[in-house]
Amino acid sequence: MIELRWGERTWVMGIINVTPDSFSGDGIATPGRSEAEIVAAALDQARGFVAAGAQILDVGGESSRPAQFYGDHPTVSATDEAALAVPVVAALVRAFEGQALVSIDTAKGSVARLALGTGARMVNDVWAGQADLDTVAAAAEAGAHLVLMHNKEVAEYPDGVFAEVSSWLSEAVARAIAAGVPGDRLIVDPGIGFGKTPAHSIEILHRLAELKAALGGLPLLVGTSRKRVIGELLGGAAPDERLEGTAASVALAIAAGADIVRVHDVAAIMKTVRVADGIVRWRA
Repeated sequence: MIELRWGERTWVMGIINVTPDSFSGDGIATPGRSEAEIVAAALDQARGFVAAGAQILDVGGESSRPAQFYGDHPTVSATDEAALAVPVVAALVRAFEGQALVSIDTAKGSVARLALGTGARMVNDVWAGQADLDTVAAAAEAGAHLVLMHNKEVAEYPDGVFAEVSSWLSEAVARAIAAGVPGDRLIVDPGIGFGKTPAHSIEILHRLAELKAALGGLPLLVGTSRKRVIGELLGGAAPDERLEGTAASVALAIAAGADIVRVHDVAAIMKTVRVADGIVRWRA
């Protein structure tokens, strides 16, 4: 069984989008595909991820791309989201037991409960329980890891982005602990690109070490993969042209104390992680 131990290495989370409309163009649930075909495609993608060195597989059944920057997109009911994601979670748990930890990327408590019931061991909530506190309760009852990500509908920060993200996440952590999630099961994510302009995201990335310290040293997940901020820094590069920029941001995040990096291009980014870890965690 995979046990997450912090400080020894950077853990790589591979993104498995069981959606038809991912911003990054890698959604598996393309129109006309049957459940069996979707599960088979997810298993194939996961095999490549695990072979390359990913230790966490993050399955999402609803696109969470920010409407402010990517336009409105259809909401997905809990029933439809579960129908897409839960069979994939169950298949990955069976296929990779002892090799990888399976995570459910959802802001809906009912979806989290179904996924945890099939063996998922992490809930990755992009609203940190703000959309549905039952995600937090589900994680607490299952003894699962819980990722609390900062999010916001509109990218406005009158008191400064760093102060608000730090305060917001501190409050989310307190709520989760009050709901029964042990502190050693919590992971925080500053939500790069979520409710943030590229300038906001750059400030947060620049101050990651400071943010981790402000949050009491809790494990930090950073997701920059193919994000808009990378495209902006590369002069308007499309999502499929952001690999090298993603690699640079991953290396810098590791240097600043990131414990988990969430990525699409696992094989390529794994090389970045190994080199960054070899330097950052070097001991004479």
